[in-house]
Amino acid sequence: MRATKACISLDAIRHNFATLRAQVGDARIMAVVKADAYGHGLVPVARALPQADIFAVASLEEAVELRQAGIDQRILMLEGFFHADELPEIFAQELEVVVHHDAQIEALEALDSGNIQVWLKLDTGMNRLGFRPSEAIEALKRLRACQAVREPVFCMSHFANADEPDEGFAGAQLQDFLDHVEESTPPSGCRWRSIANSAAILTQPDAHLELVRPGLALYGCSPLPGKTGTDHGLIPVMTLESKLFAIKPVNKGESVGYGRSWQAQEDTRVGLVAIGYGDGYPRHARSGTPVWVNGRRVPLAGRISMDMLAVDLGPDSNDRIGDRVVLWGPELPAETVAEHADTISYTLLCGVTRRVYFEYRSRETEAN
Repeated sequence: MRATKACISLDAIRHNFATLRAQVGDARIMAVVKADAYGHGLVPVARALPQADIFAVASLEEAVELRQAGIDQRILMLEGFFHADELPEIFAQELEVVVHHDAQIEALEALDSGNIQVWLKLDTGMNRLGFRPSEAIEALKRLRACQAVREPVFCMSHFANADEPDEGFAGAQLQDFLDHVEESTPPSGCRWRSIANSAAILTQPDAHLELVRPGLALYGCSPLPGKTGTDHGLIPVMTLESKLFAIKPVNKGESVGYGRSWQAQEDTRVGLVAIGYGDGYPRHARSGTPVWVNGRRVPLAGRISMDMLAVDLGPDSNDRIGDRVVLWGPELPAETVAEHADTISYTLLCGVTRRVYFEYRSRETEAN
């Protein structure tokens, strides 16, 4: 059996949830599990977090998958519904929706009955989804007049650069959100406000409000430049690992891999690892990108192939075929690998393909 696997620590995700909970005071937590829980497995992650107040997904399909798996917590569709035909299923599954443009309000207005929880999204500077703050009062008025909409309507927005707290724009976004939500909300109105993503949880306590929305931090990675999850007391949830399946001597000046982009600077030993871009390891990772082998970091040597990659083990190495290799995980932060590959940790985690075997580990499961 091919050795490549992604080990998912459910204990780590519970630790990260508890660590974030301790930082946000009385705020509730919406665990973001869209995109197959950032590549970690939608249902296993949700089942590991019974203490989450609400889950956030990107589509009706993801929400229904959770319901079919027996998840009975609240579920919010972050992009709302894409077509009015989805509304009966949304109502039947007791899902909540984000409303961010007029066509969605029109679809809700066309319903004679229902009881759908709605979150009105304000665009405070991301210029992606949402009503401009000046439009919020009218949008809220229309939603409250809909027979299918449950009261109260909740309000949310999204930071454009909460990972750069000193820049000032995030603070302006927060103030704009608070000013307009307060202006548009009667005493009996919206009591759940949400704007804080992972970065804002870590950098802007004033933005925690009634509910926070951790995504990347929940999986043990830092959303802040130059930081890793361990800097915030978080534990990487995914360990992507494989094994050495061949070792060969390479002489000084000889090349390895397609394009001959890497040449040995001395006589050395090169290890071949059973993982490649067909498994989701980034093809554009540069030579020199660190890989963990036997307690040390060794450099990537040459281009990534579909099924394998090469590392320079060094001339005096004692590594053997079958030795464990970690591509990212507690031994080697995904943030570090992402920096060398000119990408971000989000893409690494979400990019692991399904030909990789996923192994879920939990002390709770082992105890049973």
